[in-house]
Amino acid sequence: MFEISDTQKIGVGLAGFGMFFLFLGVLLLFDKGLLAIGNLLFISGLGCVIGPKRTFSFFFQKHKLKGSLAFLGGIVIVLIGWPIVGMIIETYGFVILFSGFLPVAVNFLRRVPILGTFLNMPGVSKILDMIAGDSNRTTV
Repeated sequence: MFEISDTQKIGVGLAGFGMFFLFLGVLLLFDKGLLAIGNLLFISGLGCVIGPKRTFSFFFQKHKLKGSLAFLGGIVIVLIGWPIVGMIIETYGFVILFSGFLPVAVNFLRRVPILGTFLNMPGVSKILDMIAGDSNRTTV
């Protein structure tokens, strides 16, 4: 096993609170204050978990530049005060940035006991296969 540092533990907490505030901000009809706090907490948590240098290199890789600009631009637009437009742009950037991770996440969630039963149902499974792409490319 590997050891998790205190900074990484704090980062997981910050990212978790960031996702909670983002969810709550969307739930409360795109409250710009909650969305701004959620965005800042999520980015700072990501920086604490994987480190500032790796976070910077993740966002500014040449093939991920379009997604990074959309994601970070959406955050700036939310901070300016246009939460709905900012969240749409931010979601687009998030999907582009993490689309390579999506098949891995879907395959992991399909192995979770109760959730996996639901996700493996015929209709849901077909939709997830379309969203996640080819599931065979994630096998090792």
